[in-house]
Amino acid sequence: MLFGKRILAVVPARGGSKGVPLKNIALFHGRPLIEWTAELVGTLEFLDRAIVSTDHEQIANIAEKAGLKSPFLRPTDLSGDRVSDFAVLEHALQETESADKCKYDVVLMLQPTSPYRKTREIYDVVDSLIRRNFDSVVTVSKTPLTFHPWKQFEIKDERLEYFDPAGASVIARQDLSSTYYRNGVAYAVSRDCLINQKKVIGSNSAPLLIHHDFINIDSREDFEKSERLGPPDFAG
Repeated sequence: MLFGKRILAVVPARGGSKGVPLKNIALFHGRPLIEWTAELVGTLEFLDRAIVSTDHEQIANIAEKAGLKSPFLRPTDLSGDRVSDFAVLEHALQETESADKCKYDVVLMLQPTSPYRKTREIYDVVDSLIRRNFDSVVTVSKTPLTFHPWKQFEIKDERLEYFDPAGASVIARQDLSSTYYRNGVAYAVSRDCLINQKKVIGSNSAPLLIHHDFINIDSREDFEKSERLGPPDFAG
């Protein structure tokens, strides 16, 4: 618990990755990728329960050995690449509450593909959600101005057009305000937001800005790039 709130950590890890087969248990610095998230979870003393949500028995077994519980296998209709985070978290919350015969106040989502997160960052996400009574707190990173929405184009019928018409008025970098993107390090969501708003990012949500280098593991190239960063250091 933290500030009297019961907290459930959910590690979503389906087996159907297309880029790297069984990506969530592929070797990452000598260990199955999901083990790094399980190890981090072990440093979070405020958690009441930590589970893996997976549709794959091998992933479930590896997660269990690493310290995550697997109280259910995710159904097929929640295992495709078009299934939303909301649907996965709602199902995990309902299944775990049914099994544990209690209600959880906060759901913390930690995707295995972001192994470079820090223990302190995860604490800060949950702390901010509870103390400031947000619907959700999401980690974000600053978008380089090169990728600002107003500097993006799309091609329509072989013609180049601004993705946002406002881009036509941009003259200098000073005309651009900072933008941010969800980096996948952590999501903390209140039970009320999931159950009543049916959202992961609710109407009253806040950011936690991440400044350090990290890689989201999605492709074989990402596994290779991670060699330059070295293994994760949760306290670093």
